[in-house]
Amino acid sequence: MLTLSGVSKSYGDRVLFEDAALQVNRGDRIGLVGPNGAGKSTLFSLILREQQADDGQIAFERGAKIGFLPQESAPIGDETVIEIACAITDDFVQLYRTIKSWENGDYDELSTGQDDVHERYNELNGYLVEAKAKQILAGLGFRDSDLDRPARELSGGWVMRAHLARLLTQEPDLLILDEPTNHLDLESLMWFQGYLKGYSGGILVISHDREFLNALVTAIVEIRHQGLWRFTGNYSKYLVLREATDAQLLASYKTQQKEIAHLQAFADRFKAKASKATQAQSKLRQIERMDKIQAPVADGKKVGFRFPQPIRSGQRVIKLDKVHFAYGDNVVYAGIDLEVERGERIVLVGPNGAGKSTLLKLLATKIVPDKGECGLGHNVVAGYYSQYRVEMLDPKRSVLEEALDTQASVTEQAVRTLLGSFLFSGETVFKKVSVLSGGEKSRLALVKLLLNPPNLLLMDEPTTHLDISSIDALVEALKQFEGTLVFISHDVHFIKTLANKVIHVAGGKLTPYLGDYQFYLHKTQAESARAALTAGGAGGKGKGKGKGKGKSTSKSAGKQGKAKHESPRARIQKLQKAVTKLEREIDALERRQAEIKQELELPETWNDGGRSSELNKEMTASQKRVLELTNAWEAEAAKLESISS
Repeated sequence: MLTLSGVSKSYGDRVLFEDAALQVNRGDRIGLVGPNGAGKSTLFSLILREQQADDGQIAFERGAKIGFLPQESAPIGDETVIEIACAITDDFVQLYRTIKSWENGDYDELSTGQDDVHERYNELNGYLVEAKAKQILAGLGFRDSDLDRPARELSGGWVMRAHLARLLTQEPDLLILDEPTNHLDLESLMWFQGYLKGYSGGILVISHDREFLNALVTAIVEIRHQGLWRFTGNYSKYLVLREATDAQLLASYKTQQKEIAHLQAFADRFKAKASKATQAQSKLRQIERMDKIQAPVADGKKVGFRFPQPIRSGQRVIKLDKVHFAYGDNVVYAGIDLEVERGERIVLVGPNGAGKSTLLKLLATKIVPDKGECGLGHNVVAGYYSQYRVEMLDPKRSVLEEALDTQASVTEQAVRTLLGSFLFSGETVFKKVSVLSGGEKSRLALVKLLLNPPNLLLMDEPTTHLDISSIDALVEALKQFEGTLVFISHDVHFIKTLANKVIHVAGGKLTPYLGDYQFYLHKTQAESARAALTAGGAGGKGKGKGKGKGKSTSKSAGKQGKAKHESPRARIQKLQKAVTKLEREIDALERRQAEIKQELELPETWNDGGRSSELNKEMTASQKRVLELTNAWEAEAAKLESISS
């Protein structure tokens, strides 16, 4: 459907692509990744013929339709939401308006030729298109009352959703998407993800969302060494394969460098000797003819920057006591209590509309409780990330000037390093804040926050508009953070890396889980890491709960009776043995997993396809068994703790 062959593109001395090749077939699900500035957006521009390649060919299958969603700034005129979503051709919106005006009794339009309009509208399956567009708009979070609103009344994010609906309604043969999840809430994202899984055409997507890529794509194409490297599998599989590829590449590079050094040494030694001069020249020509192997380059995930640490707060950072809050007649909270302690990294999860953002605003004192108290602890300074996006940037300053406007004692070089990690490099640091996009302002606000952080950070969707490397930069910075963090995010990787406590928000209640996100998933038995973020009840899916209720066999009854007659000491000893046995089994399995991981890192393992497949199967089975044993250990340990107390 799409073929790139021998494609090269340079800007002056900077080479983005050299002899790059790519094949995209119908049904392919491909994620495009690469470090900042590698050329992801340029590649899309070349495919869309917005730019010309210096060399090579880009060819489409005859008659193939291409649909493109930019990251920001989709065009907008006087269309309504439904008209944008229905715009499958250039003339469809006018046909739609004419038909609707006739349906509403406005017959002034009849002079345009009623038969021709109806014929063309039916030719385009107009009524089916409208029904499909409404279904897609609903999936993306639009209400019926939004459909006839002029799109210019909506925020930029909702306009982008309308244009995404247009693409899905059009059903092009190839969907090219640039960060399509940026403007979606969790429920819309999950609907969109499910929709794309059943999409009949091909998909080529840039996304910072690892969970989205893992759920959707079947191949990753990475831009590296001025080429396009294809890896089969989702994003997690790509990371494993890339590591193995780099190990093989490094070994090949070292071998070639040794050979080059040997040939060069021979040439240097004998080039002045008449009897050996011909051989020496032959060795030099041999070096010239070699297809030089480039050494693998580190992906630069970690940022060489340590931001200033905040002042130390008291042990109790913030407390909500019997807090009530409502928006008019809509009661969000009625008497909730919450205490946050120093060093906690809390993620708020729960369904849309449950009140997560409201809770964050209460903690940030951006809104005042109707009843109850919200008090900061000793020496606590709170910083609310959302306020930084809109209020804390001076539009007259340049990016660099704005970043340097900090009380922190940092050098300009350190500030430039951090700016570069958040996509501000080269001349872009001199752009005025007033001309920045919404995403750029968000990234600049994050830089300012990290340069002079408060000791209580309250962050609402901090990874929005950040690419994978920028998210990694933020994660590394927050790992160093010695204060307290409460945040909302739909980035599962971000949550798993940082959170050490989960609070589920639903039905006006807060349910704490005193463990990380993996612990929360185990406890709730959620069907997936993504689905657990919007689970309606604190019990998640509740798989297996209540199974066999009311049923009892004589055997189980006998066991229960026997247990009643055991002394507490005997029961404690029995449970201690069970816990110890489970711990040993888990420890043995985890040691074996470490051995498997080491073997998978060896290049020779991947040269033997059968061995690598065997090890991966063993690793999967081992991880599943560890999960089962961990659940059993938690149950036995809880019994032991209960009896002991």
